Amino acid sequence: MSSPLTLDRREGPYGEVVLRRRGDHFEIIANGTFLMDTSDGRSERLLIDAAMAALPADARAGATVLVGGLGVGFSLAHAAADPRWGRIAVAEREGAIIEWHRQGPLAALSAAALADPRTVILHTDLMDYLRTSTDTYDALCLDIDNGPDWTVTEDNESLYSAEGLAACAARLNPGGVLAVWSARPSADFEESLRNAGFSGVRTEEIPVARGVPDAVHLAVRP
Repeated sequence: MSSPLTLDRREGPYGEVVLRRRGDHFEIIANGTFLMDTSDGRSERLLIDAAMAALPADARAGATVLVGGLGVGFSLAHAAADPRWGRIAVAEREGAIIEWHRQGPLAALSAAALADPRTVILHTDLMDYLRTSTDTYDALCLDIDNGPDWTVTEDNESLYSAEGLAACAARLNPGGVLAVWSARPSADFEESLRNAGFSGVRTEEIPVARGVPDAVHLAVRP
């Protein structure tokens, strides 16, 4: 593999974030730990498609979605490419990542989605937004860390807790879908979703070249 080239390095309120290019791909490093890259966006796109498919057929046209985490933009771009979605809100707490998409190297991946009138970028911490907002959505598609079993940022652990899942349920309309990306399937998290009162709990997996598959955990607010 080619050596990475550092394109930008920022120190923010949650630690250091770095944008690197390795060959033809970009990668984001958070506090020294690899977070994501542009080499394979299948699981990020599955996050969006699985949420849409889990909605009742008569609720899909104009369905509203909150994407938790802008990342490299795969989920946002995929949502914006589907005309069935109505409002597409994206919560991203790292100002550097937003800038890389708006006027930096990642703009090539997300320019069309950012220009879409349905798209709203919320520069905010996802958990703060879930706890304090009165907005509700038909789907929450959340990908802010490696998943419930191992988080890069300690603060993100609260998303997968009983309190965090209650906050997610409060932001969902009845019948709304919660979709949570994870770097590996988690039976314990499935049980947490059931204990939080969600129904239809299941997991879809995406095989990867090495190691355990990526996963999207799905649940419905009754």
